[in-house]
Amino acid sequence: MKVGGANGIGSAGGPGRARPTGGGQGFSIPTPGAAQGPAQVSRAVSVSGVASLDALLALQDVGGPLERRKRAVRRAGRILDVLDEVKLGLLSGEVTTNDLMRLQSAVRDQREATEDPHLEGVLNEIETRAAVELAKLERGKNVS
Repeated sequence: MKVGGANGIGSAGGPGRARPTGGGQGFSIPTPGAAQGPAQVSRAVSVSGVASLDALLALQDVGGPLERRKRAVRRAGRILDVLDEVKLGLLSGEVTTNDLMRLQSAVRDQREATEDPHLEGVLNEIETRAAVELAKLERGKNVS
């Protein structure tokens, strides 16, 4: 039997050709365990790949308190090393422009990661002193 709309039941005329409906493939019910098409699989893989990559990047960015402390200690060690070189150069009278510029660069890198106002004050003093010493070197080159 064939349902023919609101009028009721009509008779089926036997097997016939499938008539295409206006929009495309029509309605189908997927069977459990059936293989998915390649387009569906690739879309799912690409979404999960991006999501897992985002998750990994987020985990690397956050880091734990121990990791943040290690990074802060490395940056502080870099500043202290450059400060020692500048101190020795100042005491011997052989401080170079390169040493002072490396010091300013190290302070700038540290400043981006600080949230402590006292540390900001110390970094400001170091940066100011480095700028003064650079100005002295430039003035000494121009006078000679």
